[in-house]
Amino acid sequence: MTTQTYENTLVCNYPLVEHNLSIIRDQKTTPERFRNAAKRLAYILLYEAYSNLPMKTIETQTPICTTKTQIIDPKADIIIAPILRAGLAFADVAAEILPEATIRHMGMYRNEETLKPVWYYNKTPQELKNPQNTYVYVLDPMLATGNSSIETINLFLEKGMREENLTFVNLIASPQGINNIRSRFKKIRIVTAHIDEGLNEKGYIIPGLGDAGDRLFNTFG
Repeated sequence: MTTQTYENTLVCNYPLVEHNLSIIRDQKTTPERFRNAAKRLAYILLYEAYSNLPMKTIETQTPICTTKTQIIDPKADIIIAPILRAGLAFADVAAEILPEATIRHMGMYRNEETLKPVWYYNKTPQELKNPQNTYVYVLDPMLATGNSSIETINLFLEKGMREENLTFVNLIASPQGINNIRSRFKKIRIVTAHIDEGLNEKGYIIPGLGDAGDRLFNTFG
């Protein structure tokens, strides 16, 4: 079987990633164990996602001498955008790694008949303070059809930010979802743990892991 490659898409297929993916795919995994495995995956994926942040060289005094060091450019505006509700699984980790970032929640649910997203909450500002130097990280565990992702991407790009400064972070992606995004946006970065086989007739990823929100928050039935 040949693995398809996608431009500006990073698949983090490390041993620890594969191990924790196995845990969250297993239908017998408890919600607590599921959340813990998802959190471990979030750390790995977000460290990779943040690799595009601009850096600035400064002078630092160590206990021994003065040296040149690098910090994240303080002029960069960083936005973490979790898509509710499942994206909340990544939000705490994202904010812990980058506490100076702003969190902007995106509230959408999927119409099960049309598979189209329906907005119910939008916490983005009317205008970005510095759109050309804004870096956005959209968080959603599953990239299935890609429709919710496209809605969120459009929301930020319409405010004037650069396409290459937006990164979509997810646990599992489908080829259809990636192609849907790529058909509209060539420069968007995608960071994922795995690209699965595809979608079933209900728009769920195969083999996937089921409903990420229900498994995270134990809301079955």
